[in-house]
Amino acid sequence: MMTRRPWVLAAGAGAAVLLAFLLDPWIWLHGELPGIYEKDWGRLLRVMGSLVVWFPFALAVWLESRATAPERAGRAWLLLFSPALAGLAAELLKLVFRRERPGLHDGEYVYRAFTDRPFDTHDLGLPSSHAAVAFGGAAIVARLFPRAGPIAYVLAAGCALSRIMARAHFLSDVTVAAIVGVVVGGFLWYRVERSSRPMER
Repeated sequence: MMTRRPWVLAAGAGAAVLLAFLLDPWIWLHGELPGIYEKDWGRLLRVMGSLVVWFPFALAVWLESRATAPERAGRAWLLLFSPALAGLAAELLKLVFRRERPGLHDGEYVYRAFTDRPFDTHDLGLPSSHAAVAFGGAAIVARLFPRAGPIAYVLAAGCALSRIMARAHFLSDVTVAAIVGVVVGGFLWYRVERSSRPMER
């Protein structure tokens, strides 16, 4: 049963991406909320996709863990490393997929040629870096603090939705980014947990 789980998750992720692509035109037409980042809650959601939030959070958890569980304090820095790596992965994937932001072309899919600014991610949107960072952080929160995990994922989803409502991204941009963030967070947690287990003789 356990061997089937990764395939089920991969199939679910693929279905989510496919559905997002199908919904992109409708969401583009109906999902805008002008001035979203002029509102406090909109700014809150956006900064969930910034390391400006995750660094002090990681530092606070590390300081607390040093006093309460020093042997596990190092895990707190995953709250910084996971969002950072997820954001970096998103930037690298932009150079591969090369789809430009929807606002530049009135909601049409336009792909930049590899000969045009090959290493410049400016104005590329697939996947969303903000959403990848937010979900990369949420994936670690859910493992460090399971009861707080749903709140972290709601905030990450809110970050992703805010990028759509600001017309900075397609639904498919943030869907792919969410998968990137969750995969990066899960991978880092797996590596840390595996390295901390006692060696079997």
